[in-house]
Amino acid sequence: MWIHRNSPSYRDEIIDLLHLTILPGFVDTHVHFFLHSYEETSWNDQVTKESLRERTLRAGVHARKTLMAGYTTVRDLANEGAEDADIALRKCLVILPGKKEPIIVGPRYYCSTRAIASTGSLGPKSNLFPSRSGIEGITGAEVADGIEECIKAVRRQIGAGADWIKIYADYMFRSCMADVSSHIGGSHFPLFTRDELKAMIDCAHSLGVKVAVHAHTGEMIEQLLELDVDSIEHGAELFDEERGFSLLKKWAEVGKKTFWVPTLSVYYHILKWSGSRLSIDWERAQESFKKVLEFRDAEAAKGRLDAIKISCGGDTGPFPHGENGLEMALMRRLGARWEDVLSWVTLRGWECVRGMEWEGSQGDAKVAQAEAKSEMSEGLNDASKSRLERGVPFGTVRTGWAADLVGVEGIVDGTVEDFEETIMHGVRFVMRGGTVYMRDGKEVL
Repeated sequence: MWIHRNSPSYRDEIIDLLHLTILPGFVDTHVHFFLHSYEETSWNDQVTKESLRERTLRAGVHARKTLMAGYTTVRDLANEGAEDADIALRKCLVILPGKKEPIIVGPRYYCSTRAIASTGSLGPKSNLFPSRSGIEGITGAEVADGIEECIKAVRRQIGAGADWIKIYADYMFRSCMADVSSHIGGSHFPLFTRDELKAMIDCAHSLGVKVAVHAHTGEMIEQLLELDVDSIEHGAELFDEERGFSLLKKWAEVGKKTFWVPTLSVYYHILKWSGSRLSIDWERAQESFKKVLEFRDAEAAKGRLDAIKISCGGDTGPFPHGENGLEMALMRRLGARWEDVLSWVTLRGWECVRGMEWEGSQGDAKVAQAEAKSEMSEGLNDASKSRLERGVPFGTVRTGWAADLVGVEGIVDGTVEDFEETIMHGVRFVMRGGTVYMRDGKEVL
């Protein structure tokens, strides 16, 4: 493990954690640091009425809360109209050359800047001028139409420093119809043609960047699997009775590298915001998740392990930061085994968010090289500190991997209730990159 000997918490001492269960640091693969709970303020009001300064300050607070919940790495899938502020936040979360501490305490941070959507799709939409894009120049994502514009948007965001590209592949395009038809207003329609999607995915991959796609419908998910996308977010309609297991079988066959991030937590919270109006989304999300578990078990019985790769991301932000563990709790409530859930929030989390340089034989060689290094006795110089962000694997407790650790008080291998209480309320110790940030349940200042 990497031990940060320059850390103020490092004092050549033995930390007694025998009373805790020690786990690798958690990874939330779908957060929005530039949003806060919709129960406090609606998405529209956050994007259009809160200044960029306010939203950035809030994001720093959210980063700290997330780390204290045991999450040592996150992937932020779009800052929702906050320009490129997530790139600046990422800089503030790392230990800069010549420094012993980051400017802001928080998790390892993978960002995707603005995301990409088509004209007329994502809000905010003006009540006075509904045909215009955005309000006072603010849009929830970068708008692109046609292959040329789509490629330019990808290049622009990667050139600005994006770790990931986020695409809205389908969405409630006709939301302005909701006052006369809730069905039409709440239905998901494709935002891009197949050629536009292919152009964006291929362009990002050619520049060494992975692509995450917001998608709900089975038709869109099937198309994305064929286009070799890296992760699919949401997917509430992944399973339906008419299609049966056919799409899941296709995923297992052609989408072996594609991760599914179910974001159960945000569907669960939708019930609080909308009541019964959107309860169908939560019902579909539950059914799809249960059917995926059933399918994975059936495939495992045939010797085909990990048929559909899952990572743990709750779409945290629309519900409170620091409550990220709800995603794990919901997975357990819906029938997932505790050991699977912990794998999805640790090692599988790294496999999901890691850069393309860690994939395939090249990635295997990089892992072997990291494990062969022995820098523990030397401490960390400026170069090796920066390597803790992207140059070292994480997600398991092993020599050569980042020293991201979480200590929990409670029972993880007991009942569903035991697991939930432990994950949600039992975090007592947090270490990220060899630096202790929580000890005995208290933040280390």
